Amino acid sequence: MKNDEAVFKALNDSTRRLILDEMAERHELTLYELSIRLISKHKLDMSRQAIAKHLALLDEADLVKSERKGKYRVLRYNSEPLKDLLSRWID
Repeated sequence: MKNDEAVFKALNDSTRRLILDEMAERHELTLYELSIRLISKHKLDMSRQAIAKHLALLDEADLVKSERKGKYRVLRYNSEPLKDLLSRWID
């Protein structure tokens, strides 16, 4: 149940939902690529540091996983927490 609360908290913000939309579409992005997509596609005016704070909450909910590859931080979308949460209500 604790993870359920983290998932709901993560989904409670429109910017984090946009981040998840982008992650679901591409599955794997660097922080730079994600920032560029959010700025150009959604006209969001926010720094990479602000995006990183949103990513920390998504990571806490296990919706996004990050891994360092060389000098880049690669972000991967993880839909399992959402599937687990919804499976209790939807067959």
